[in-house]
Amino acid sequence: MSDLYSGTDLFSEFDRLQQQMAGLLGGFPSSIRSARFGAFPQINIGATDDSIEVVASAPGVDPARLDVTVDRGLLTISGERGAVQPDASDDARTYAQERFNGTFRRVIELPQHADPDKVTARYTNGCLSVSIGKRETSKPRAITVQ
Repeated sequence: MSDLYSGTDLFSEFDRLQQQMAGLLGGFPSSIRSARFGAFPQINIGATDDSIEVVASAPGVDPARLDVTVDRGLLTISGERGAVQPDASDDARTYAQERFNGTFRRVIELPQHADPDKVTARYTNGCLSVSIGKRETSKPRAITVQ
């Protein structure tokens, strides 16, 4: 057996190291463009003439455990997703675990024309949809040429 491999799952050790580094460097507000790989929940951001639309893919999350806030131009989505344990006997072993469980928090910087007083959120089929209205002054308008 090689001195490099000590009997533990090498990929699990890399994953643990990556999580520790993310814990040291993470936690700062960021935009979607600077989101780190593997962040949970995964999000899509779009816009209409009237609103900014954020859709977070959060399957397996109890809607009662979700917290959505808008403060100082930042949209924060946080919550907790519980672990799913196999129904097998006590001697069942996990060989791979890719499904995230535990607490999470995503912070998204909103554009200046977002109106924090016009926010709605709904959870349907594992997706959290957040709609943030735009300020009236930023909406497109037609100008009549005289």
